[in-house]
Formats: sequence, C-alpha cells, structure tokens
Amino acid sequence: MKVSITNRVRVAALFIFLPLAAQAHKAFFVPSSTVLTESDHEITVDAAVSNDLFYFNHAPLRLDDLQITAPDGSALAPEHVLTGSFRSVFDVPLPQAGTYRVASVSNGVFANWQGADGKPHRWRGSEADLGTEVPGDAVNLRVTQVVNRVETFVTVGKPNRTALAPSGNGLELLPLTHPNDLVVGEAANFKLLLDGKPAAGLDVTIIAGGTRYRDQQNEIRARTNADGQFTITWPQAGLYWLNASLGGGREGPEPDEAPARGQQAAARSPAGEARPRRLSYSATLEVLP
Repeated sequence: MKVSITNRVRVAALFIFLPLAAQAHKAFFVPSSTVLTESDHEITVDAAVSNDLFYFNHAPLRLDDLQITAPDGSALAPEHVLTGSFRSVFDVPLPQAGTYRVASVSNGVFANWQGADGKPHRWRGSEADLGTEVPGDAVNLRVTQVVNRVETFVTVGKPNRTALAPSGNGLELLPLTHPNDLVVGEAANFKLLLDGKPAAGLDVTIIAGGTRYRDQQNEIRARTNADGQFTITWPQAGLYWLNASLGGGREGPEPDEAPARGQQAAARSPAGEARPRRLSYSATLEVLP
C-alpha cells in the first residue's frame, strides 16, 4: 500500500524535526536479527515513529536518508523497500562477514520570522532551500539547524569496527563495548561524541521495548563523564532504545539561547554567522541472555 504525497511530507517533517516535539514520538529501527552466522545473507528491518517502542502505531520512518555501511566501510543499497501507513520495511544484504551499521541521518533547518504582513511565519526544509523559501524582507529571522541520527547494528560471524567509525557530524555513539556483544548482567561502555569530540555532561536515556504492555517506561538514566563515556548494566534480555539529545525542545529559540549542559551546539551558515542547533541520537540495541 502506497502512502500519499501529503502523508509522506508530513512524516518527513515529523522525523527531521522530532526534537521540536520533545520526542513524544520515538523513531527507531527493528532488525529481524542482530547477530548471525556467515551462512545468513540478509535481514529485514522495520522503521517507524511511534509512541510505543518497537510497536507500529503512528507513522513510518522516512528512508530518504538511509545509510547502510558494510564491514569494509563501503555503502550498500537496501532491497525490497516498502513504505506503508505505519512503518517502512527494507531488506539489508549481508555479503561480508563483520559488522554493519544501518542508519538514517537527517540534516535540515527550521526558520521562523515576521513577514511584511506583520504575521509570524515558519518554514522547515533543507539548508540549500533556505535562501529561496525565506523572503529577503523577513524580520526577526531565527534559523535552527536540526540533525537527527537513528541507527542499529548487525554482525555476521566475527565482529569488526570499520562501520562503527564516527562521521564527525552531530551526536554520535562510539561503542567501546561492541554493540552486538551486549549480555544481561554485564556492563557495557559507550562514548557519545559531538562533532567528533567527547560530549561531556550529556544525559542518556535507555528504555527496554514492550512499553505498550507496562504502566511505566522503566527508564535507565546515565550521564556522560568528562570523556563523553557512560556505562550500562543490562537488567534483562531484549531490544533497547538508547537516546540522547542536545539543544532544547521548543520551536524558535532565541539566537543567543544557550544549549543544554553548556555544550557548544552551534553551526555556521554559508554567510558565516553562528546558528543554534538541535541534535538527537537514537539507537536500537539487542541484549542477549
């Protein structure tokens, strides 16, 4: 079943600017498997934005910005891609042994201003379209860059780390413990990076799946240390959603508004002026018994 163009636009805007809604909805991938033998040649991945973790009840996750990295660092194309009313689905070929990264990385801008008519105006889209979509006579123009990364990891046979290398843009997870070697009762160590550098003093939220079937979120809270590191000891097996964000949660911050935890969440526009940023990172991790 195909999704209408109007619905696709709505879903795309929802994902790109997810932090602007204080993340009432969570974006995630659900891989059919995360640890496989070398005789396995593909997996299926569901992608959605939902109130309940790993349950499809709101909207599909857009796949325009899908990036699949193979164990040797090369890029792979998804197969059998389908977008329905509540989820997107695609297959990932697994031609090599090692670790794969499946990620969706969006990078857009949000602008608000007062028009010549005296009324407030808002626009969301790409940096490239900003100059043509916002009028030159805009008053009190405020522009915020929004960068979201949603990902998961899959290993075939012996794990490796080539696909885990950070890009140096936005919030990223650098797994010190391999993300496909997570076991109940064992401590796992991770590092959060902001533009390739340690993200210190950042709050991290970890939630086990199945929130639809329990009264409480049962969140696990952590905070990164001076080196951007944090540790989690897994209480039970299953899928977990890990999330961190930076830069506030409401639309249209003042240009000089300080980002959370004192991090320097600012970008430079083509003209060179500083621009506030809103950054979000989410990962689906599987913990084994």
